[in-house]
Amino acid sequence: MAKDFQSQTVVDGYDQHIRKLIPGYELVHLQIQAILKTHLPEYAHVLIVGCGTGYELSYLLAQHPTWSFTAVDPSLTMIEKAQQLLSETHSDLTRVHFVHGDTTALQESAQFDAALAILVAHFIPLEAKSFFFADILRCLKTQAILLSYDLMCSSDDTELKVIQTLCQSNGLTVVQSEKMLERLQQDFYLISASQMRELLTKVGFHEVRTYSQLLNYYGFFAQK
Repeated sequence: MAKDFQSQTVVDGYDQHIRKLIPGYELVHLQIQAILKTHLPEYAHVLIVGCGTGYELSYLLAQHPTWSFTAVDPSLTMIEKAQQLLSETHSDLTRVHFVHGDTTALQESAQFDAALAILVAHFIPLEAKSFFFADILRCLKTQAILLSYDLMCSSDDTELKVIQTLCQSNGLTVVQSEKMLERLQQDFYLISASQMRELLTKVGFHEVRTYSQLLNYYGFFAQK
């Protein structure tokens, strides 16, 4: 059964569970932080697509007091969780604007310096992926950057077994890891890394390259 990101139970357990599901989760975010810090100006406006429970928002707010953020998520439960968590750790949330919806709800006039789509695009149906990234592109300033991170499709079942084994080492039970593989068939829409590069290029991004790879998880850097 597919995960219900509107479910309070799923959302409450998300932060703990995601670290068991995604190999190198913390390292990926360290890379994201380093790339953003290197590329962005002092007063940057960052778009976070699929903000989830607010993990990215939390560390970026703390480390960059002059940046502002627009956080988008189709799950109101996720947004409410993010607002709750951030209110407990940050006294000033005026730099964050939450949008309940998907990328079609974004205003082109926003013009962001960077966009993050971390563990999001692999949930977007194949026929909608181009529209998803095109929506993001139209809201970016010239030379602004996109950072994505997603699971790419496997060439054989052995690669999936390796991921399953690693997730068990991270703390998933055998039953949980089996359910994880079932979910790949139910609510993930995977493409290959080469298809992802081609898609981003066709949409209109330049300088498309990988900034990270761990097994079949790839991070892509792209510039407008």
